Amino acid sequence: MGGVKVTVVGVGADGHLPPASLALVTGAEVLLGGERHLGLVPPVEGQERRPWPRPLSSLASFLGEYDGRRVVALASGDPLVSGIGTTLIRLLGADAVDVVPAVSSVALARARMGWSAEESTVVTLVGRDPAALRRELVAGARILVLSSDETTPMTVAELLDTEGFDDTRMTVLGDLGSDDEFRYTSRPTDFGAWSGPLPRLNVIAVEVPATEDDLNSWATGVPDHLFEHDGQLTKRDVRASALSRLAPRPGQLLWDIGAGAGSIGIEWLRAHPRTNAVAVEVDPERAARIARNAESLGVPRLWVVEGRAPDALADLPQPHAVFVGGGATAPGLLDLCRERLAPHGRLVAHGVTLETEQLLVAAFHAHGGELTRLSVEHVTPLGGRFTGWTPARAVTQWAWTKETA
Repeated sequence: MGGVKVTVVGVGADGHLPPASLALVTGAEVLLGGERHLGLVPPVEGQERRPWPRPLSSLASFLGEYDGRRVVALASGDPLVSGIGTTLIRLLGADAVDVVPAVSSVALARARMGWSAEESTVVTLVGRDPAALRRELVAGARILVLSSDETTPMTVAELLDTEGFDDTRMTVLGDLGSDDEFRYTSRPTDFGAWSGPLPRLNVIAVEVPATEDDLNSWATGVPDHLFEHDGQLTKRDVRASALSRLAPRPGQLLWDIGAGAGSIGIEWLRAHPRTNAVAVEVDPERAARIARNAESLGVPRLWVVEGRAPDALADLPQPHAVFVGGGATAPGLLDLCRERLAPHGRLVAHGVTLETEQLLVAAFHAHGGELTRLSVEHVTPLGGRFTGWTPARAVTQWAWTKETA
C-alpha cells in the first residue's frame, strides 16, 4: 500500500467529537467515513470527503488514491470494536494506522447494565448470520449483541425462543449516549408485546440464567444426536480424541477432508471465535447437511467445499491442521496434506478399513508421529432385564506434526 497512512477517529455514541479529535478531523486533507458520520462534521474548506467504497473489498485500490496525503477516517466509538479500524490495520499494517477511540456503544452498554468487561462477551451481528449467537448461549452467559438495525432484536428474541432459553432476559439499549436513550427489557417469549418502534442504533444485552438447563458447551465431544447425519459421523469419543491432537488455536485454519456430517470442523470452530475451518465433502446432500449442522451449532462461518480430495484442495489456503476422516486411500492425499501443512501443523487421519489401516501404519513407519487404535464400547440392552457391552467399529488413528517448513 506504499505510503498511505490513516488516522481513525472514533465518534462518540452521542454523535460528538472531543475537541482533540475535532482538530484532527478538521485538519485532514481527506476525510473518509460512512455517510452518517460525514454528515456530523461541519464543512471544511478544501477538504475532500468520501464515503467508504461499496463493496468494501475494493478498499485497497480506494486508499491507494491518497498516498502521501493526510487521511482521517471516522468510525463509531472504538474503531477496534467490530469496526473499520480492524479492517484498516489488517490491510495497511499497524504502523500505518493511528486509532483515536471514543466511548463505544459496548462500553456504554456495559455501564448501563453494570456488567464488567471480564464477565461479558461481545457478539456482532452486523452483516453476520444471527446463528453465530448460538455458540455463546451457555448457562450464566452475559452477551452484548451488536445489532445490524432495528430488526435485530426481534431476530434475537425469536432465536432465543426457538432454542428454549425461556428464562433469558434481553434488554434493548438504543441511541446510547444521546438525550433520548431507549431501554426495554423482556423475556424472549414476551418481546413481541412491544408495539412501538425500536431505535436503528441499538445493542442487545442478553443474560442467560446460571440455572439454565442446556447442553451447550465448548468442550470437545458434542453429543452425537446434535448432528444431523446419515451414519457418516465421527462419533463423540473418537472425535474428542482427534480434536485433542488437532489442537484448535486462535487464527488457525483446519481442513476437514471427507467431512461427512462436518463434526470435526464444527467443533474446531466452536473451540474459539477466531478459528477458521473448511469442510471438504464430495456428496452434495452431505455438503448441504454440513452447512445446516454448522448453523444449528452456532458456527455458520464454516466454509463448505463440495468436491473430491485431493483435487478440491488445490485452491484452498494453507492449513494449520488437517483431519482426514474419509478418502485417505486416495492416491497421494496424505502426502499432499503433509506438504501443504504450515510449519508445526497437525495432521490426524482415521481409518476403519484394513486398506486404510495399512496405509496409516505405513505412514507411521515412514514419517513417525503417533499411531493409536481406538475401541469404544457402550452398554446396551440384551433382552429382558440384562445389559451388556456393544463394541463400536475400531478406529485406527495416525497423528503427525510437521516440525519444519
